[in-house]
Amino acid sequence: MATARVMSAATNTTGSCSLLKRPFFSLTKKAPNFNNNLRFNTTTKGVSKRSFSCKSIYNPNVQIKEEGQPETLDYRVYFLDNSGKKVSPWHDLPLHLGDGIFNYVVEIPKESSAKMEIATDEQFTPIKQDTKKGKLRYYPYNINWNYGLLPQTWEDPSFANAEVEGAFGDNDPVDVVEIGERRGKIGEILKVKPLAALAMIDEGELDWKIVAISLDDPRASLVNDVDDVEKHFPGTITAIRDWFRDYKIPDGKPANKFGLGNKAASKDYALKVITEANESWAKLVKRSIPAGELSLV
Repeated sequence: MATARVMSAATNTTGSCSLLKRPFFSLTKKAPNFNNNLRFNTTTKGVSKRSFSCKSIYNPNVQIKEEGQPETLDYRVYFLDNSGKKVSPWHDLPLHLGDGIFNYVVEIPKESSAKMEIATDEQFTPIKQDTKKGKLRYYPYNINWNYGLLPQTWEDPSFANAEVEGAFGDNDPVDVVEIGERRGKIGEILKVKPLAALAMIDEGELDWKIVAISLDDPRASLVNDVDDVEKHFPGTITAIRDWFRDYKIPDGKPANKFGLGNKAASKDYALKVITEANESWAKLVKRSIPAGELSLV
């Protein structure tokens, strides 16, 4: 029998952002009539209304609910709002918290190897373990940093990035490598500040890696850009690039490549990447771009 465990995903955070959604509404109840609401067709009986505003203030008070046993095919980590309704960590958590700070969802805790990821094609986009040919996927060795995603971002597979060898987006949210000392938990929501960006090219697809640090880390105040990372976390940028370059080699695949001269871009460049991915996500959920098999609920 599947088991379920519920726990807090984050402490209360408040922030403002562009392209934020209003607080969660039930799909079976009528939502308040905000201006410029967007209506989506879903597979549920109700309709989800979402509104975008540059002045939204949102407090993501959510819990996570585990269903099934870890390291099994049916294991899922769902996110619940404070009424117990399932919500999407990709679509329903705000990205921006103001002053260059962002929400970040841990998918893979540091020093672990199970390849956990948001199920972008499942309703409410829970976290699950990735599979290949029906088998659970693992990295060949532990990842040395907390790894996860930025909500409300999307790397558009129809957009060729002229700055990165014309590579197209990988159809996923933007990835974050969080370099703080504490080991995160699956589904944990952290407040992070970006420090650098690595333009990984995986089998021809652009798969950005934003290097960031949790505001709770003791050294967070010391690092504000890519040069600070090298000063206070010497060798970390190189280690991240080498890890993601080489992790597929044990499976007989070629090494991944990196654009931008094989170097980490600055914080300002990372912020540009995040902004563009947030804009792409907004087009996706407005259905200005075909969603394909992606879940928008």
